[in-house]
Amino acid sequence: MHKVKEIAILSGKGGTGKTSLAAALITLSQHVVVADCDVDAANLHLVLEPDNYHQEPFVTGHKAVINHESCIECGLCMDYCRFHAIERRNTEGKVFIVETSCDGCWLCSRICPEKAIKMVPSDRSRWFVGNIKNGKMVHARLAPGEENSGKLVSVVREQARKTAESSGAKTIIIDGPPGTGCAAIASLAGANCVVVVTEPTGSGLHDLKRILELAGRFQIKRYVVINKADLNQDMTDQISLWCNKENIPVIGKLPFDPRMVHAMVQCQSITAWAPDSETSSIIKGLHRYLTGDKTE
Repeated sequence: MHKVKEIAILSGKGGTGKTSLAAALITLSQHVVVADCDVDAANLHLVLEPDNYHQEPFVTGHKAVINHESCIECGLCMDYCRFHAIERRNTEGKVFIVETSCDGCWLCSRICPEKAIKMVPSDRSRWFVGNIKNGKMVHARLAPGEENSGKLVSVVREQARKTAESSGAKTIIIDGPPGTGCAAIASLAGANCVVVVTEPTGSGLHDLKRILELAGRFQIKRYVVINKADLNQDMTDQISLWCNKENIPVIGKLPFDPRMVHAMVQCQSITAWAPDSETSSIIKGLHRYLTGDKTE
């Protein structure tokens, strides 16, 4: 079994440029496996355009379904439902399940005197494996209103490892979700290092501290990249000073670059859209540092 290096890219908050940096690093890589673990708002596939050759449903839980032929409209389920997911809608007084409010707790199915309520698997979410220009990609789409994103991230991570093993890839790049929730924890578990993308603002520093504290509990290497660093030099210096105090390397300071946005609008990474730009040059250095690739 060959050793695979897993690089997780996270952020304490949304909008810091995490996915843009991930896409740029992936574009520079050769024979890579990508794991898009931002399953609640997956968009990396728009840039990498994977040709999916495998997909499977993901069961996020169970939802209640009423058999109206058996239901006597007693309303007992309505009285006991704490999520207000059962209501009467029409003039006939028929009882209906509000699917988006149903928590899948099974209580209504257990107390129904006519056994008219059944619990069925909620399997509208999907995970995929596909080919990209320079490797493989494992990604997923959590259906609207569905939960268990942390569990789905674990599935994506496991499939990425299996794909890397079968394809001989030596690197897995993980585009994780923002924040410090279950999905972020699942993205960090088992990674070799984490790159946290932040921006030079007060809230950026606050959220940076939270995600770095979380990553520290996994005892993995932690790095920081400051995006739009030139927009607030004082705050950039403050973040750098704090990271230095905590012995966490700031391995990159990216300038504010409108071409970063233009590249994403064109569904490309900055390193593909503007390979000779200052931003691309800095990201190439980051790629060499993280992967140990000396051939660029």
